[in-house]
Amino acid sequence: MTPLRIGNFSGFYGDRADALREMLTGGEVDVLTGDYLAELTMLILGRDRLKDPSAGYARTFLRQLEDCLGLARERGVRIVTNAGGLNPAGLADRIRGLAERLGTPVRVAWVEGDDLTAAHPGTLAAHAYLGGFGIAECLRAGADVVVTGRVTDAALVTGPAAAHFGWRPTDHDRLAGAVAAGHVLECGTQATGGNYAFFGEGDVRRPGFPLAEIHADGSSVITKHPGTGGFVDVGTVTAQLLYETGGARYAGPDVTARLDTVRLSQDGPDRVRIEGVRGEAPPPTLKTGLNRLGGFRNEVVFVLTGLGIEAKAALVREQLAAALARTPPQDVRWELVRTDRADADTEETASALLRLVVRDPDQQVVGRALSGAAVELALGSYPGFHVLSPPGKGAPYGVFEDVYVPHGAVDHVAVLHDGRRVLVPPPQETRSLEAVPPPPLPEPLPPGPTRRAPLGLVAGARSGDKGGNANVGVWARTDEAWRWLAHTLTAERFRQLLPETRDLPVTRHLLANLRALNFVVEGILGAGVAAQARFDPQAKALGEWLRSRHLDIPETLL
Repeated sequence: MTPLRIGNFSGFYGDRADALREMLTGGEVDVLTGDYLAELTMLILGRDRLKDPSAGYARTFLRQLEDCLGLARERGVRIVTNAGGLNPAGLADRIRGLAERLGTPVRVAWVEGDDLTAAHPGTLAAHAYLGGFGIAECLRAGADVVVTGRVTDAALVTGPAAAHFGWRPTDHDRLAGAVAAGHVLECGTQATGGNYAFFGEGDVRRPGFPLAEIHADGSSVITKHPGTGGFVDVGTVTAQLLYETGGARYAGPDVTARLDTVRLSQDGPDRVRIEGVRGEAPPPTLKTGLNRLGGFRNEVVFVLTGLGIEAKAALVREQLAAALARTPPQDVRWELVRTDRADADTEETASALLRLVVRDPDQQVVGRALSGAAVELALGSYPGFHVLSPPGKGAPYGVFEDVYVPHGAVDHVAVLHDGRRVLVPPPQETRSLEAVPPPPLPEPLPPGPTRRAPLGLVAGARSGDKGGNANVGVWARTDEAWRWLAHTLTAERFRQLLPETRDLPVTRHLLANLRALNFVVEGILGAGVAAQARFDPQAKALGEWLRSRHLDIPETLL
């Protein structure tokens, strides 16, 4: 059977606007998927809906579609997207209106049932992560465009694949293969050299968007349109497979994919084959993301230049102590970032940054009182006093939490293009998640001379966020480097290299087929990205920090 070619044209809300046209005109494709939703995006859309109850979807998708709807229809390419966000029915209605205005007849369907906000009072948005079988129902009924709310990112691929090949909910291995392909596609150009540890090995100034050739058995080939930028190799695919995952069992609403069974091989230039993925019945519960407004946040960054950096920082902290004590904010954090260096030849490189962040449920507490106190220091503090920007009145911030509900607590419904409503039943077979016993370690390298050098010379990494936790996937590029990495980079060594994690739970998972270790750090991101608990609130660069740390590395690997 001819493979199903599924491409991606969006990895987040704000991705390249011309990607849809690029994917439609760059080569053969059957289905195009657009991923717009992330934990932070759901909060943004929730705030949009507070201002306008008819909003709550990704507006940029409509602009992309206006330019390309006729082209997609002409080429017979179907579009599946979670741009519906909090209001898939509203977006579907706007698409029908757009199609009528353009004179382009299209059949538009949507998936609903994920919205559990009413069941979670006090939340701005509470949405269960649905699977792909609602999408499959819409496509089987002939939809040209399918809009969803909060489905898993991989569901945008499993749904079309299940519809095309006739897969059933019990086809766990096939579904797991599609989940692996979907996870690679979901972040767009991260699969084609974007944000890649070894980006210098190709031209990534404008990476092309990825596509997957999916076969009836669930195996796939990841590639991209000819002539587009970036590159696809085993490393770029490995990096994306590790992105925002955890252990060997990668759970979803349709299937639990066994990442420890994934096999990758180079299948030609810009072609990587994914095969051997085993699947298991999904867990008995659905993940549900809860977004709340956590309060208000304000910050001011003082610039400290030249000599006596520590003394200058101490003076500012002492001067502001009285203002902070009058009406103490619930949370006060100071951080001195030593970006300065001695005898610098520019003022900027002679300067350090002292960052003050305050949070409180009351906007007044973090607002003008703090701002006024900081500004009043302008002529009576340390020499060279200035700030990066004037402090504001305080802005709201969000808090993310995930909970789990039974499949039966959600009415997963496919609303077909002709108005019929099809209830998607929950899986008949489920399996509770259990940790996979760690596989045996490879043989260690024989003893030999070592050299102090950065880990990144022999290993790649990619990191990301899941609520308040972060993961760092680290992989070796050769069998010899894997033998060294698996024995050297323990959870304890990881904590030593990244002192921020020393007092936090760190779990190490081995994925030997990928020559990879996946570290999950619990609580490092506080209440999630919207709370901005740390300098890098989504942990996007945590892996690059790890790669920059020095270890004693065998000279044979360097």
